[in-house]
Amino acid sequence: MNLQDPQYFFNRELSWLEFNYRVLQEALSSRTPLVERLKFLAIFSNNLDEFFMVRVAALKQQVEAQVQKRSPDGRTPEEQLAAIRERLRPLLHKQHHYFEQTLRPKLCRHGVYLLDYGDLSDAQREYLHSYFEEQIFPVLTPLALDPGHPFPYISNLSLNLAVLVRDLTTGEEHFARVKVPNVLPRFLSLPEPLRVRRKGQVAVWTGVPLEQVIAHNLECLFPGMAIQEYYPFRITRNADLEIQEDEAADLLQAIEQELRKRRLGGSIVRLEVQDSMPEAVRETLMREMGLQASDVYEAHGLLNLGDLMSLMGLPLPELKDPPWSSVIPPRLRPANEPSLNVGVMQGEEREDIFSIIRQQDVLVHHPYHSFTGTVQRFLTQAAYDPGVLAIKMTLYRTSGDSPIVQALIAAAENGKQVAVLVELKARFDEENNIQWARKLEQSGVHVVYGLVGLKTHTKIAMVVRREGSKIRRYVHIGTGNYNSKTARLYTDLGLLSCREELGADLTDLFNYLTGYSRQQSYRQLLVAPVNLRDRMLALIDRERQHAQAGSPTRIVAKMNALVDPQIIEALYRASQAGVNIDLIVRGICCLRPGVEGVSDRIRVISIVGRFLEHSRIFYFHNRGEEEVYIGSADWMPRNLNRRVEAVTPIADPVLAKDLQEILGIMLADNCQAWELQPDGSYQRRQPQPGCAEQSAQAILMELARRSRDGM
Repeated sequence: MNLQDPQYFFNRELSWLEFNYRVLQEALSSRTPLVERLKFLAIFSNNLDEFFMVRVAALKQQVEAQVQKRSPDGRTPEEQLAAIRERLRPLLHKQHHYFEQTLRPKLCRHGVYLLDYGDLSDAQREYLHSYFEEQIFPVLTPLALDPGHPFPYISNLSLNLAVLVRDLTTGEEHFARVKVPNVLPRFLSLPEPLRVRRKGQVAVWTGVPLEQVIAHNLECLFPGMAIQEYYPFRITRNADLEIQEDEAADLLQAIEQELRKRRLGGSIVRLEVQDSMPEAVRETLMREMGLQASDVYEAHGLLNLGDLMSLMGLPLPELKDPPWSSVIPPRLRPANEPSLNVGVMQGEEREDIFSIIRQQDVLVHHPYHSFTGTVQRFLTQAAYDPGVLAIKMTLYRTSGDSPIVQALIAAAENGKQVAVLVELKARFDEENNIQWARKLEQSGVHVVYGLVGLKTHTKIAMVVRREGSKIRRYVHIGTGNYNSKTARLYTDLGLLSCREELGADLTDLFNYLTGYSRQQSYRQLLVAPVNLRDRMLALIDRERQHAQAGSPTRIVAKMNALVDPQIIEALYRASQAGVNIDLIVRGICCLRPGVEGVSDRIRVISIVGRFLEHSRIFYFHNRGEEEVYIGSADWMPRNLNRRVEAVTPIADPVLAKDLQEILGIMLADNCQAWELQPDGSYQRRQPQPGCAEQSAQAILMELARRSRDGM
């Protein structure tokens, strides 16, 4: 049987669209609090922006270059683009129809009125006209299109108005473009006296889209002209950087140059218009932008619903998820006592985070566990601890006001050796990372910018500490970025340990990252691109051999994406041999489950909820000698071949059981879990009659609360 046959693979891009459809379903679900539905509509739109800027742009480049290489599912680039359009258009219709016909009326009933300009009272219009003259008009720049004015440059993801005007003197008609400035709020709020009143109650919020305020005051921009028509439109450009690393003498400088190009933007890959735009205006835009009808996407109502995220700040707690306050794991509470000031610690007189780790490995699970009280505490204490000699870590994405970066700077100022690998090629975070790299360098931190041809995606930190006459290494190996903001939104795991083998492995890995090492073996770590692929394949194949020998077998793996054909084929062979396999794949899954004789023992679920599932866990039964791993890598070619990744075994049997419990809770979810069907569709699980609802994220929050309360 040819397990590489295209019929056994789902298309990567279409599988991603199915993931975004599940995001959209969270917005449409009656179980999602009303204001949270705005968030999911916004995430759906923002996800699509990046999808077009990177994935669709890459496919269009292949078409232009006449590349005919087929994807593992057998499609050419042209066929993939056609399939994307066919699948996406009904999803966009569903999104906009739901927002306009269902969500806006529901919000009105709760005192939130996003009005159209035509619905405003005279007093409201007068206020907005004054606001326009004072705050908006000075920012606007109308750009004409005629023989003396070529078609203006239109920036990526910008919202614009196509305006048709007639000269009152000559009678000639002209076309102009007005950019809706993104330096102003997308939705303009009216003051309380002008808010909608209903049954004597003042609305919580009343506002109007910025582009409509501009559109109804265009006569200020075109005096002496009659405004004929105006139509909103939005464009998306190719925004993926093309860096020739092996030719760049200075990687930082090369990326800065590419960022300047990105600001201008690459070729246009998508035009969004309202469905009311006339064909003549649409054809003008398409002609001037070099687009085809297939590049145009219609919306009924407002464009760019990603801006709905700004309404999450509305003071309506009863219409949002209950606030969640992460807890400090019981074992790390002594290290977070208010009396323990890391700036004045003296030796080992108190139980600090290092003494706790020496006793036993610690597993942290964000956002259920506090990032501040665990990982941040680990690095902050290291920065001030007089026994610490050196800190080494990788930074892939970090927050704008990162306390982690501040701790590293403090450590350098305190005379410690600090080395940080800042990955400048982290997509869409390049500029932020450049700023942090320079700030770290100015503070005396040794900064490395990564390896040629590889992205450093691994999440590792090491603290070297003198304890008496001995040098001990403390490590953190995680699945998520060192980012205090996303640690409240993403589910991630991290291991804190001082095991000698892990310390030695991280020493070798950092030498590989910062020097000229060609390390080809590690004691315990699985490292990409060195041994991770081969080791994962061997672990899968070991289960297959155990099944053939008649032993009990099982594989459970949780990740963001499953794309790699070699891994998929190995899973198929394991299933054929009798291995039971459960996969928890949040996003893209190219494996086709439930195919008789191929994958009938493989089950795939995806969990989409209030937190973004980001952790990676790999479990192998191994005839009862169970092995569990966590790390930064998904099962994708880029993670296994083109990135530096680290996956660690969990040696402590108590922590290994904790991870198995997490997997069990995920697999039992009957609220947020979706089951992948053999045809590529997903079906949302529903509680069986007589069974209680089981939301994995809700259960994990409750378990964290109980640990906090000592239950």
